[in-house]
Amino acid sequence: MNFGEAIEALKKGQAVARSGWNGKYLWLNKGSVPADRLLVHGGGFTESVKDDLFENGDMGTITRLPNINMRTATGSTVTGWLASQTDMLSEDWNVLPQAN
Repeated sequence: MNFGEAIEALKKGQAVARSGWNGKYLWLNKGSVPADRLLVHGGGFTESVKDDLFENGDMGTITRLPNINMRTATGSTVTGWLASQTDMLSEDWNVLPQAN
């Protein structure tokens, strides 16, 4: 699948990887929205990101936006992974079964 399809899979809670990554994969770390703010924006958008990508936070907390993370082959986590041009243009993305 292409990168756009991989992004959609991430939004659905699935983990994705490129062929040949040998143990590396990506997942979406859902952000959190303060409970009082989510009630105001319920069913709409927060910071131009659909509310269903957030988990409910506590009253008075700050909004944490969703971010894509990578699990490396050594088991480390890269928070806020950024795609290279090659990653974005590749057609070898796959959905992984229950990776994280």
